[in-house]
Amino acid sequence: MHIHILGICGTFMGGVAAIAQQAGHTVTGCDNHVYPPMSTQLESLGIRLTQGYGTEQLDLAPDIWVVGNVVARGRQPLMEAILDRGLPYTSGPQWLAEQVLRHKWVLAVAGTHGKTTTASMLAWILEDCGLDPGYLIGGVPLNFGVSARLTGASFFVIEADEYDTAFFDKRSKFVHYRPRTLVMNNLEYDHADIFPDLAAIETQFHHLVRTVPGNGLVISQGGDASLERVLERGCWTPVERFDLAGGWRAEPLAGSASRFDVWLGDAALGRVEWDLLGEHNRRNALAAIAAARHAGVPPRDAIAALARFQNVKRRMEVRGGAHGITIYDDFAHHPTAIASTIAGLRAQVGAQRILAVLELRSNTMKLGVMKAQLPASLAGADRVYCYSGGIAWDVAAALAPLGDKAGTYADLSALVEAIAREGRAGDHVLIMSNGGFGDIHAKLLTRLRDPAAGPARARRHA
Repeated sequence: MHIHILGICGTFMGGVAAIAQQAGHTVTGCDNHVYPPMSTQLESLGIRLTQGYGTEQLDLAPDIWVVGNVVARGRQPLMEAILDRGLPYTSGPQWLAEQVLRHKWVLAVAGTHGKTTTASMLAWILEDCGLDPGYLIGGVPLNFGVSARLTGASFFVIEADEYDTAFFDKRSKFVHYRPRTLVMNNLEYDHADIFPDLAAIETQFHHLVRTVPGNGLVISQGGDASLERVLERGCWTPVERFDLAGGWRAEPLAGSASRFDVWLGDAALGRVEWDLLGEHNRRNALAAIAAARHAGVPPRDAIAALARFQNVKRRMEVRGGAHGITIYDDFAHHPTAIASTIAGLRAQVGAQRILAVLELRSNTMKLGVMKAQLPASLAGADRVYCYSGGIAWDVAAALAPLGDKAGTYADLSALVEAIAREGRAGDHVLIMSNGGFGDIHAKLLTRLRDPAAGPARARRHA
């Protein structure tokens, strides 16, 4: 089968492309943003890419057009031509469900936060224990080096996103996946561009729960009021809860930011010893261990596998350093994730300074829906630098509760210069964005490594 993917350079659709190619299909695709690294990754698989959505692509005559949710009515001439000619088309999630997932034991990881990391942990546990899972994850697990793969094994791990499917299917992507094992990490309001309120997202999660069979398993964070409301609306599947007394729980070791014991009820199951930080990652680990147990992996083996887990790109990833200043890259962009990320780093660095650098890039942040929560989420940092370019609401006013320790910058070069001038040996610069942030990491490292700038900074802070 020849499939042509519209919007192929998105993380999800690029994963679909890789899986389709591995399944033996001929895959081509197009996007408005055909450039590295996704273009390089896809072309290395032998996938031919076209820049833009021109109607000349009709000459490719694929068996089916697979449409990403970046495509909208009236914007792409190719999509309009497909509709006018009555050509066969489908969404990425539906194609994946029909061509791949219906043959698999699907382990889906849903939730506002932690989907990528938890799905990566789960895939790695299954891999380390010899189960050879396929997976599609919205990031790059460092243990694997690629975001998606197809194997001949029965298990398939998928990051189950609640964002909508396509312009012609406004259900959440995850309702297509029909999981046997479902992890629900947490549930908060997000995606303000498509959901009017939290109740609307809860309804989509309710639809997801309705698809899990009676011989499956739902693994849910205990004490999350939104998830409890979802389950109260109807659940026909056994439920296990984590981060809750009587269920799966983690007991951190005194004096350690990264070691903890795993318990299920009154039974001690083992000790996780790894490099990851923060309470959020302990929760992610509990969910992954519980899901792996449902697939037949003894908890002691899952715990041992996590000692070899290398995390995910852009999750507290060290990008470099200069003059004793360490630069981190992290995907956090929602206030809850921002607070958790800062808290995790604080547990590691103690009293050393954290300089938090934030890009307000997600649609929810651009709309200002979460601006009231921003000051509290950033309070754990010693200094805050917020990029306000392209934001219509008053970022400085929103951050006013942080006082003099917060600054806003509409110009990226000015932001880099401000961080470089303020930074001193021992500082930890935590850059948070769900996008490329104008390659700020490289720009900041270049500025810090400037021979003329380094000695001046050293004298200033001597």
